[in-house]
Amino acid sequence: MLTSLEVAELAVKALDNKKAKDIRVLETKNITVLADYFIICTAGSTTQIKTLADEVDKTLKEKGEPALHTEGYRGGGWVLVDFGSVIVHLFLKDIREFYSLERLWRDAGEVDISNWVTDDDSAKLSEV
Repeated sequence: MLTSLEVAELAVKALDNKKAKDIRVLETKNITVLADYFIICTAGSTTQIKTLADEVDKTLKEKGEPALHTEGYRGGGWVLVDFGSVIVHLFLKDIREFYSLERLWRDAGEVDISNWVTDDDSAKLSEV
């Protein structure tokens, strides 16, 4: 069984592999019982959102961590994939800005994911 941090790392790597943008991981375990980590990222299209959701689900299912629930898959601009201790939020840019989860959960600590991603998206962490 994977730890919640290992689940988060695998999810981030899967998202990065499919070119998710502005990936952020918030450590929420000390401020809510909902999950230990929230992963938030941006996709360039509704097709990419579905691809990202499918990829993260497939990757974690292969490691014995299937998604417990998925919401918004048919809606288009936002998808939530719940792995219990980790919740993945996939957004189109304007919808991410509207919901502003980073601001809503501003008391959460941010996890340094620079070792988990292969591009410069981790450098954007301080820009928001």
